[in-house]
Amino acid sequence: MERARKKIKPGTIVLFAVTILLALLFIYPVLFALMSAFKSNGDILKSPISFPKSLYIQNFKDLFEQSDFLTAILHSVFLTVVSEALIVFIVPMAAYGIERRQSRTTALIYTYFLAGMIIPFHLYMFPLFKEMRMLHLFGNMAGPIVSYIAGSIAFGALLYCSFLKGVPLEIEEAAMIDGCTPFQTFWKVTFPLLGPCTGSMVILNGLGIWNDYLMPYLVLPSGKAKTITVEIAGFVGQYTARWDIVFAGTVISIVPALIIFCMFQKYFVKGITAGAAKLVYNFNWQKK
Repeated sequence: MERARKKIKPGTIVLFAVTILLALLFIYPVLFALMSAFKSNGDILKSPISFPKSLYIQNFKDLFEQSDFLTAILHSVFLTVVSEALIVFIVPMAAYGIERRQSRTTALIYTYFLAGMIIPFHLYMFPLFKEMRMLHLFGNMAGPIVSYIAGSIAFGALLYCSFLKGVPLEIEEAAMIDGCTPFQTFWKVTFPLLGPCTGSMVILNGLGIWNDYLMPYLVLPSGKAKTITVEIAGFVGQYTARWDIVFAGTVISIVPALIIFCMFQKYFVKGITAGAAKLVYNFNWQKK
């Protein structure tokens, strides 16, 4: 006990207190939405921070009766699952080709991908929508999916390339000696070793796609059910707002995100820490 007390420093206590404070600040909006989801609109406006007196579930009934929320859920699930599947299929192979076939061409492609992280979305938003119209991707599900895949390549290439530097080439050479093609070598040997990196990609992109509002709102056809975020925003008008229905829809949208995060949390933390360590190591090695 005395050794443990000696190891505890004032700086550690301050850091722990700041961490708890930040955790409370981040969890408060979730708790506020959960409390408000089971309160009537009048109770929310009258006493926003009070606990609900009873489980008022009429909000959830009104949500499905006054909007096509079930279709919106299916659209969000379709966009997230299809986009994630294509991202996990395309981005690792692109990074593998860049990392394993190092040349001026692949270095130029890698630099081109990284340059995409510098340009903000709102700068190329209007040219992107014009291009979608030219390619007949505007007004259907293909438009957001293609946009999500293209938007994930820059960070995905950076993350996967840093991980591939730590995968020994001898493993892949042994697989090729046994008769595997490059395609089989990647998917059967190399890709399983990139589990933490893939988990990080799934969580980061999945949450971004699931919570995205701007792209479905602008690209998908108007007058029809779009995604969860767009349907929820429809209950907030210029002069009136059904906050009870908004919070009910928010709680429903949070549940799948929490499930995905809990499933991939271990890989996410491992992927972020390992990726950061490898990036620092590669940077120091290149400086030497």
